[in-house]
Amino acid sequence: MGELGKFERKLPNDRRKALIEATLACLAREGTAGLSIRKISKEAGISIGLINHHYAGKDELVGAAYEHFSLGHLDRNRERIEAAGDDPRARLHAYIEGLLSAPMMDRGTLRIWVVFWSIIENSKPMLDVHDRTYAAYRALLASLIEAAGRQAGAPPIDGRLAAIALTAMLDGLWLEGCINPETFSPEEAVMMCESWVDALFSGKMPRLLASIARN
Repeated sequence: MGELGKFERKLPNDRRKALIEATLACLAREGTAGLSIRKISKEAGISIGLINHHYAGKDELVGAAYEHFSLGHLDRNRERIEAAGDDPRARLHAYIEGLLSAPMMDRGTLRIWVVFWSIIENSKPMLDVHDRTYAAYRALLASLIEAAGRQAGAPPIDGRLAAIALTAMLDGLWLEGCINPETFSPEEAVMMCESWVDALFSGKMPRLLASIARN
């Protein structure tokens, strides 16, 4: 990268990609201090004027970076699921394992999520991105739980509620694992989630069964 003020010429799509990647790099390195158009401009090698040409403001750029970041992790998890083959329980295991291993468990990843979450309360565009991406994660997990439950001969499960509950468990383990990786190993975290799934499929969580949840 050249000195500030000496910027590379990039095609529009390449510029957007470079800006998003630069935004994520600044947030991973500096946290909220990285939320500066000047710093993002320097990181991307793109002038502030061109940033303003592509995005209405910093909030729009950060929102685009949030969506790219969140769905990028989801896409990587989809790849893990497909690599697991056709067995429904193996596919569910791949989803769980993917959210409790690198790069999700990296400190830089945590730092980026924390910055994004700190903005959501006061930003409708960021809240909209959160709702869309969370819905995508939840829908995928619900389908995996329901398929694995059918394979196991479990009672009909309310996939939406089960996905919300398991996501909450995954988020808690992920957060603590990032903050203090000495508390438990990734393998132990996966085992705890798998034990939760076993209990669900055995009917020991009756309030998450479809017949009861609908009433």
